[in-house]
Amino acid sequence: MKKLLFTLLLAALFLAGCDRQERAGLVFSVGGAPAELAAWQDLVDEFRQVSGIEVELLRQPAETGQQRQGLILALKAELPTPDVFLMDVGWIGLFAASGWLEPLGDFDRSPFFEEVVERVDVHEGELIALPVYMDGGLLYYRRDLLALAGRDAPPETWKELLEDAVSLLPAMRAENPNFYGFVWQGAQYEGLITSFLEFAGSEGGFVLRDGRILLDVPANRAALRLMRDLIRNRVSPPSVYTEMREEEVRLFFQRGDALFARNWPYAWRLHQQPDSPIARRIGIAAPPGPTAEERVSTLGGWHIGVSRFSQRKEEAMEFVRFVTSREAQRRMVLALGWNPGRRDLYDDPRVLEEMPNLAELKEVFEKARARPAIPYYPQVSEIAQRHLNAALAGRVTPEMALQQAEEEIAALMARYGM
Repeated sequence: MKKLLFTLLLAALFLAGCDRQERAGLVFSVGGAPAELAAWQDLVDEFRQVSGIEVELLRQPAETGQQRQGLILALKAELPTPDVFLMDVGWIGLFAASGWLEPLGDFDRSPFFEEVVERVDVHEGELIALPVYMDGGLLYYRRDLLALAGRDAPPETWKELLEDAVSLLPAMRAENPNFYGFVWQGAQYEGLITSFLEFAGSEGGFVLRDGRILLDVPANRAALRLMRDLIRNRVSPPSVYTEMREEEVRLFFQRGDALFARNWPYAWRLHQQPDSPIARRIGIAAPPGPTAEERVSTLGGWHIGVSRFSQRKEEAMEFVRFVTSREAQRRMVLALGWNPGRRDLYDDPRVLEEMPNLAELKEVFEKARARPAIPYYPQVSEIAQRHLNAALAGRVTPEMALQQAEEEIAALMARYGM
């Protein structure tokens, strides 16, 4: 915690130092892995060449929580930098409600996923962000093993997934005692929420009703009981609720130790690397649901916005147009294997040649479900994470966990007058 606070303090001091100097151009704040930052630097350099506008790339940590806190520090202080920044989809409600985002005006929305833009990027009738990178929860499955069980398609319901796993586990464990049916994100962090929303399906999750957030509803009770029982009955490993995050799930599945895995699209390329034991043996599909009609994929991804406190809004808008253009997004897709924010690239022959799985992802993203776009979502999520994880650990019943989470969320809303 001390290290995190020190890092954030340094970031704030750096931003303040930038503001005291006369700047020649925009400041664009973005985080990520070294390869991502290198790709962004190339894109920034190209924008400078075509527009003549200088852009400073303000490199942020890869950890999303640190990125969010760094931006909040700058925006709360109403600093003029950064002018432009990327936001995780879960932050946009907070940033918009706080009045930190400049409306983008008359941007053409038609190339993007219409429902995503309407649910996430529009606030009080105004466009305040645009998607750069799309993400959504997926079911990864072993095509070769399902074929052995006589299955020619992945499961569409949780009941079917359980049946497939139970039918194959005895034979698989005879060869590999560490083999499991299904691995998913269950540790106490935001990934647990994304898994829970998919288990609960379209009738569950954070149910907004009459100004309240309801969690103790039938769909959620059934989902949390199933999640707990998957661990109790050894269909899922006991480490699900203690340590399973995205990379732990990926590595477990990639070793060949599971039939199914819930993960994000980024894992596809890594699973298909030449040294991967499961290369060319896997498929992807939308996550199962309580019924086939209730299937949902939790929406993820990164969106670009302009600070209301920027002193270079016109140049910032030009940069946003460039970043969300067809050519710029195609370049980032081919360089990084990203899923573009633009819907029109999912039919692009050059892109599909490199990433044929985008054809399947397009349908998933069209039906993806956003988390609540509410200003206090991070606090609501943290409360839900604690109680859901306690139920998975067996410390409380699923019913008690949902009741306690709902009561704590109601107290939070009352405390803030919401």
